[in-house]
Amino acid sequence: MQHLGTVNVFAVLVAALAGFVIGGSWYGPLFGKSWMAASGMTKEKGAEGNMAITFGLAFVFNAIIAVGISIMLGGHRGLFSGLHMGLFAGFFFVATALGVIYLFERRPLKHFLINAGYQVVNFAVIGMIIGLWPSVKSVTP
Repeated sequence: MQHLGTVNVFAVLVAALAGFVIGGSWYGPLFGKSWMAASGMTKEKGAEGNMAITFGLAFVFNAIIAVGISIMLGGHRGLFSGLHMGLFAGFFFVATALGVIYLFERRPLKHFLINAGYQVVNFAVIGMIIGLWPSVKSVTP
């Protein structure tokens, strides 16, 4: 594992932006109608919120995910190492944690599959992007 000072900020920013491309496709043309029906979301309800805050925080959260994956990857860089780390974290931690919540909230399986699927794909892509860029060399005094 590495420390925060060796995280490649450029890679983190690119990975965080990738979450918007994936999310826009996932919750748009791919599964948008199904997600809206399963979640009870409407266009009117979505328009009520402050989109600048929503998108800004989504970017921040994706950047935090990218930093975490970068730290966990450490010096083990490469496309497949990043993909493996992202899939592992997305499936074994995020999707399963969402599953527990969805069970107790009695949410529809379809809703879980759409949201958990997005997270697994998002984490995998973030992992690949982080894996492609080397970590920054740490400066030792």
